[in-house]
Amino acid sequence: MAAGADSSRSVEVERKFDADDGTPLPDWSAVPGVARTDAAEIRELDAAYLDTGELHLARAGYALRRRTGGPDEGWHLKGPRVGDGRVELGWPLGEKDRVPDGALAEIAAVTDAGLAPLARIENLRTAYALRSADGTLVAEFVDDRVRATDARSGIVRTWREWEIELGPAGPAGADRAEFFRAIEAAVVSAGGRPAASDSKLARALGY
Repeated sequence: MAAGADSSRSVEVERKFDADDGTPLPDWSAVPGVARTDAAEIRELDAAYLDTGELHLARAGYALRRRTGGPDEGWHLKGPRVGDGRVELGWPLGEKDRVPDGALAEIAAVTDAGLAPLARIENLRTAYALRSADGTLVAEFVDDRVRATDARSGIVRTWREWEIELGPAGPAGADRAEFFRAIEAAVVSAGGRPAASDSKLARALGY
């Protein structure tokens, strides 16, 4: 997937973990490259996911949403996982019921069927920037309290999860593997565990 004139492009490299309501936050002091953690930033996120009735996008590994709140609010299209990450394209919020033309062009090879609401995911997010000694962003850690509604069945699911996503100063190669091993050790030490589901959308739909 490539960015157009009106869109942004990023590669999302992250790890997800589950946490119980009372689980304390991890201690990142032993994670290589992390010198300090910034103060918490609260974000109220509200995302509407769309797909065809036959879930063509989800079955091909795509996720299309319109999300309000947070520094990157807008339309987002996530592609299938490739290697260690997923490509994400973004467009401005625009009109609530109008999918950006660029997004429709991207999914045209997957489906040209009509899109309908698939799920709503509301998220009270507490974000922390993990920075290197020179202040560059190594990774962002988020503590998410999620309320998801399956638009097809009306079933509501709630849970708490943690995500850590690499930033511009994040490690690569063997250093990346070491970094994520240290992250997982800190999470497990705090009482967290590997996520039971690959994505919020999958969990919202009961997978």
